[in-house]
Amino acid sequence: MCRPHCPLLLALLLLLSCPRADGSALRGRIIGGHEAQPHSHPYMAYLKVGHSACGGFLVASDWVMTAAHCLLGNITVILGAHEIYQPEQSQQVRGVLRYHPHPAYNPDTLANDIMLLKLTAKAKLNKYVRTVELPKSSSYLPTGTSCTIAGWGLIDKDQITDKLFETKVSIYSRRKCILFYPHLDDGMVCAGSFHELKDSSQGDSGGPLVCNKVAQGVVSFGYDSPPGVYARIANYLPWIKQIMRK
Repeated sequence: MCRPHCPLLLALLLLLSCPRADGSALRGRIIGGHEAQPHSHPYMAYLKVGHSACGGFLVASDWVMTAAHCLLGNITVILGAHEIYQPEQSQQVRGVLRYHPHPAYNPDTLANDIMLLKLTAKAKLNKYVRTVELPKSSSYLPTGTSCTIAGWGLIDKDQITDKLFETKVSIYSRRKCILFYPHLDDGMVCAGSFHELKDSSQGDSGGPLVCNKVAQGVVSFGYDSPPGVYARIANYLPWIKQIMRK
């Protein structure tokens, strides 16, 4: 990911020269967040992709949603985890039967950065493993809506955690966000902290942006300073329903 440490003017200049996004570098981090209460996000999925990893989330007992840029190889899905490298009894491991990246996904611009994974077997739903609700309509979220992001990524520049971390962010106005990202389209939504720049970094790529208990976005890309960009799930409801009906 192109994530320069820079003020707004430098960020705008770098937008003109930002290299092609490399999915393996798009793993974000929760900076300024804190360890989540164990299993307080039972929809979270940890995706092992070779020597890399992404986040994801359970949207049906046999479907996981994540970012299209996470398709870097065969994916193994781990559900019900808190300490990802510990042999927790709550964990369920599933393979992926079919990969469904959005057909219009563009790896250069990260437009339509959303993907559905059909699991090899249904998850056993319990207090550790649950689905998260998706939007009911294609409407935009109001600016300032409070949301939560979570992930197992870096929690500082060089500090790795095997525990799930979380932080709160707020929805940015599209008018302000387009100053950072001129290529912003209807399939993208911006969110971050309005107060501390260090608070706005994202969780693992592919993880959910959850607002009022509904998954509204998929962690996609951004700079170290706010806001981050998420695939806007509400924009893709017809495609999601079509794929899951199959």
